[in-house]
Amino acid sequence: MGKKVRIGIDVGGTFTDAVVIDNDTYEVIAKKKIPTTHKEGVAVGVVSIISCLMEEQGIQPEDVVFIAHGTTQATNALLEGDVASVGVVGMGTGLDARSAKNETNVGDIELAPGKYLKTSHCFLDSKQVAADTIQGAIKELLGAGAQVIVASEAYSVDDPSRELMVQEEAESQGLYCTGGHEISQLYGLKMRTRTAVVNASLIPKMMETANMTEQAVIDTHIQSGLMIMRCDGGVMSINEVRKRPILTMLSGLAAGVAGALMYEKISDGIFFEVGGTSVDISVIKNGKVMIKYAQVGGHKTYLQSLDVRTLGVAGGSMVRVKDGAIADIGPRSAHIAGKEYECFQEEGAMDGGQVTFVSPREDDPKEYVLVKTPDGREYSLTLAGAANLLGYVPEGDYARGTHQCAKAAWDSLGAYLGCTGEDAARRVMDLALDKLEQVVDELIADYELDRKFITLVGGGGSGAVIVPALAERMDMRWKMAKNAPYISTIGVALAMVREQLERTIANPTEEDIKKIRRDVIEKIVRSGANEATVDVTIEVDAQKNILRAVATGATELRQKDLTAVDLKPEQLAQISADALGAAARDVSCPAACGRWYVYEAVTKKKVLGLFSQKSRSLCVIDREGVVRLKKEKAEYLKFSKDQRTSVFLEFLDANTTFSDANATIPKVFLFYREKMLDLTGMQSAEQLTSMMDLEIEGLDGNEELIAVAYK
Repeated sequence: MGKKVRIGIDVGGTFTDAVVIDNDTYEVIAKKKIPTTHKEGVAVGVVSIISCLMEEQGIQPEDVVFIAHGTTQATNALLEGDVASVGVVGMGTGLDARSAKNETNVGDIELAPGKYLKTSHCFLDSKQVAADTIQGAIKELLGAGAQVIVASEAYSVDDPSRELMVQEEAESQGLYCTGGHEISQLYGLKMRTRTAVVNASLIPKMMETANMTEQAVIDTHIQSGLMIMRCDGGVMSINEVRKRPILTMLSGLAAGVAGALMYEKISDGIFFEVGGTSVDISVIKNGKVMIKYAQVGGHKTYLQSLDVRTLGVAGGSMVRVKDGAIADIGPRSAHIAGKEYECFQEEGAMDGGQVTFVSPREDDPKEYVLVKTPDGREYSLTLAGAANLLGYVPEGDYARGTHQCAKAAWDSLGAYLGCTGEDAARRVMDLALDKLEQVVDELIADYELDRKFITLVGGGGSGAVIVPALAERMDMRWKMAKNAPYISTIGVALAMVREQLERTIANPTEEDIKKIRRDVIEKIVRSGANEATVDVTIEVDAQKNILRAVATGATELRQKDLTAVDLKPEQLAQISADALGAAARDVSCPAACGRWYVYEAVTKKKVLGLFSQKSRSLCVIDREGVVRLKKEKAEYLKFSKDQRTSVFLEFLDANTTFSDANATIPKVFLFYREKMLDLTGMQSAEQLTSMMDLEIEGLDGNEELIAVAYK
């Protein structure tokens, strides 16, 4: 039997990438890039790239233990308006009927300028829902041009029976159909209907691709089922994609940061996936990526996806000159103009060049700079060229170009503007950094990140074009992700299965929490996770009355520590000191259990220049050196499971804030074995202890845990 491998495939608009990764060491064994096969269908390219890699590497079908692919197809379909028309069967009764009729009639949804998702609508009184009324409603919607049906009823999250009747009838007529309760368990009929409509509009296209791609994989005789990347960084089985294709929307954005997290020991950071035309910027906090509700055509949905900010600043961004001065960088890129980069040519190719201007697209101003060489060839001045000229791109990096070419090309622009080439490059770089710094500042504020502790992480082929320069300007640490040009594809190959359930429940009971936990585990196992690897986090949003369960798991019995190396105590102390802004001699490790260490720092600050005030902070770090929690004014407790009802409850009580109105419990994390349990969403001591009992029931009585509490 050969070496066990994982295969990741990333289908982009221009190229289809694939990587083969050793399942034991997580090293990249092979990588390949081919043009995406649009005319023949993406599945043709997928099977071609898999077959080539397997043949070149001598991989047998039984050696492949995991295969997944990320696709931009759902996103592209929405952007291009290549979606099915949707008919909505709205339902409600009594006093709610009028509002339900309005809220299920979502109208046409604008996906992009001039591109619409067309909908038609009919409404049934829930008390009169029967086979003949459903048939009549579907007939009416088909007459209005509907290709796919959505069933959406007020309060269907509590009782989906009538939505299921509509789905059953539609499917008996050979139609695709989805119910609002399948997409979200949250109240909010309008948003649930809209999310279901977007999902339904994608089903025919995604079914066609899913079936072709699945067959392509079957034809290679690979036994492990094909998994598909989700927009929140996880994967799910292809059967789940057929029901909920909306979850693959924006999945390309999620794959890169998922790959970076697997390889890089990042606690708090900002990840930049930089291509030729744009950069996707996302946040990592406490070792996790940040998630929010996605918008489609300016409308909010119940789709949870990575919080990604996209800017038209990247390696191929072109320089704009207006009225004899540099005016801007981008948004057009060399790719859109159909020109080669100036910095990736052979030495001497740029000599004697003269500045000329172009409109990359018909309605663009003729302000974009090209350099025309004596032999009549035209090359684009790019941000990559500026970064190479200014010395930001490290030796050996994918974006490293020919310095002499960059200098000659930018000297041509300098001569045109009456300055040096370096001055022109600096001006362009500053314009790019102004845009990037603004977004980074917004993310730092939104997620309350500690500037002293952030690492900027570069991914994609052009990561080094912007990350070193931005880190220099903002005085932050930076690194390039390992295998940066293929980081998205690696993220697909290494992804975990992920599922989420949300329910509208005010003051959830112990039974509510147990039920949503059971349901999300059942759901993630259906999506392909091995139950023994599943972790569940429960969150209670008291302001919005939302109970949320997030489950992650692996597709086989193995955790994702990625050949992590245990660090020595002095190394852990130094990392913790850096995190806490203290000297290594001023940190101590008062508690440890499982993979976890608590480090504490006490620092003195002068107040008004007169007297010293002590400040105490702590962090929890794992044995591989990833800081998973960092807080000022936090308390910790090491205790055994048997002390849960005595010592721990006393600790919880001591950190609870009491007022005349109520008692406010602290935010609590538990650390034990390999597990970090986030209990910060719990609103009462009863909820917290109930959740805790569920999670630690498998521990022996004398096993130790660490609790960290803060207000």
